Amino acid sequence: MKICLLTPTPDHPVLAAATALLTPRHQVESLDPGTAEPLPGAVPAVLSDVYLLKTRSPRALAFARLLEQHGAPVLNSAAATELCQDRTAMAELALRAGLPFAATTTLPALSHPEAGAGFAYPFVVKSRHSRRHDLVARVEDPAGLRALAARWPDEPVVVQPFTPNDGWDRKVWVVGDEIFADLRRSELAAHDLPRQGRGGAPAARGLPADWIETVRRVGEVFALDVYGVDLLDADGGPLIVDINAFPGIRGQEGAPEALAELALRTAAGRYRPGRLPVG
Repeated sequence: MKICLLTPTPDHPVLAAATALLTPRHQVESLDPGTAEPLPGAVPAVLSDVYLLKTRSPRALAFARLLEQHGAPVLNSAAATELCQDRTAMAELALRAGLPFAATTTLPALSHPEAGAGFAYPFVVKSRHSRRHDLVARVEDPAGLRALAARWPDEPVVVQPFTPNDGWDRKVWVVGDEIFADLRRSELAAHDLPRQGRGGAPAARGLPADWIETVRRVGEVFALDVYGVDLLDADGGPLIVDINAFPGIRGQEGAPEALAELALRTAAGRYRPGRLPVG
């Protein structure tokens, strides 16, 4: 099989480990659509059997769409990857589907006159467009909002109510049929608390059945094959606060094996990648 990694970082630990598992018997190559020429308008003379899309740049998404138009399987699809970059669209789809997603309001900027109106403190502010080093902050009072607006004056944002919780995010990752889980200190937790997974972090098999069902449902609704879901324990039930297409899944035993197996199953036609409905 011929597998192509669409990424600027083929040395990412999970990708590198999956590549090491595949290369004894299969051909694995990497391509960064953000820098390669003459992409994204040219189709390779010989298509790979499967493409793993671990990049979200506009050029990468355009190239992935082109590959899909020519019949190549891409994990995750360009449309699903792009959807997870827009937290407004993410929340709207999740709530329409009945998923337990945090209530979300969109504002053009923190400097907008309605930025502090109608929201009970504390509340959570996030960049509308998900990316590395984006804005994720808990706002305690009007002074905190003004300070945040001064640092991010033109940033489109979403606002969500702050949900009281134990300060730990439940990180759940899915690779095809396999599920992995861990606890991570929330970005909104107190800064003097440890940020590493605490002892007794739940394995996927230890998650309640309704949590697993919720995570699986996310994959169905968002047409994702490799994804992460950030959950809070809200009075014993799961509350989704973020969804990520093709996350890092670092430090999870078995994740590289699951990714390699998913790539081979897809290349062989034994796994059909998710597709968002058209229109």
